[in-house]
Amino acid sequence: MRVIMCVILIAEINLFQERETAMRLDKYLADMGTGTRSEIKKQIKSGNVTVSGEVIRDPGYKVGAGSDIAINGESIMYEEYVYYMLNKPAGVISASEDPHEETVVDLIDERKRRDLFPAGRLDRDTEGLMLITNNGDLAHRILSPKHHVDKTYYAVIMGDVTEDDVRAFAGGLVLSDGLECMPADLEILSRVTDDLYAAIENESLENSVMTEVNITIREGKFHQIKRMFSSIGCEVMYLKRLSMGPLELDETLLPGEYRRLTEEEVDSLLKL
Repeated sequence: MRVIMCVILIAEINLFQERETAMRLDKYLADMGTGTRSEIKKQIKSGNVTVSGEVIRDPGYKVGAGSDIAINGESIMYEEYVYYMLNKPAGVISASEDPHEETVVDLIDERKRRDLFPAGRLDRDTEGLMLITNNGDLAHRILSPKHHVDKTYYAVIMGDVTEDDVRAFAGGLVLSDGLECMPADLEILSRVTDDLYAAIENESLENSVMTEVNITIREGKFHQIKRMFSSIGCEVMYLKRLSMGPLELDETLLPGEYRRLTEEEVDSLLKL
């Protein structure tokens, strides 16, 4: 009797899981970025969509993530989560969509899902690593201060950054507006070269003291790095994110370019 009850229980669990993973055919195709819901419904009703080789004309037909689905003969494989590494260029905003501005999601120009979003924000003029995904739980773990995920930036600072500043950052700055910053790692790299002055394209800076640094923070308050350096009398002239936790910016990616994360990169993030 116990064996029979166990078999029944397992069967009920499997049925429940199947019901939980089942979704409408039109939603499946919309999630995979094949068109708007209205466009997809027209395709389905016109007989252009097949499931396991059978033409399905009902947009509400239930399918699973592993279903064999094709639209106009092209196989559409379902992916629950997707992950892109983007080298964000300056001038692009960190948002999923905007009616007037180009967003980081707009830069993912291969067929894309409608649920993609940037995991975190970078200022409009800040460059570097961004994670574009649809995995909300992972994004929360990366961004939550309680998880203390390191985020490292390269910066060019107008001002003479000293070892006293390194110690102040390590101790946790308290800004003039009362913001208490978590301890941050500040590394002085070098004085700015003439080539870097030229790259910044500001001749008025030629007689100023400027410093190249790396800074690692474990939170992401509004304009935080700029505000931290402002509190010690310096100004951030250039800022680029290099890493987020174990994920490091691919140096082969030019500003505006992106690629899918490797399995190893995804695994390392999921362990956070």
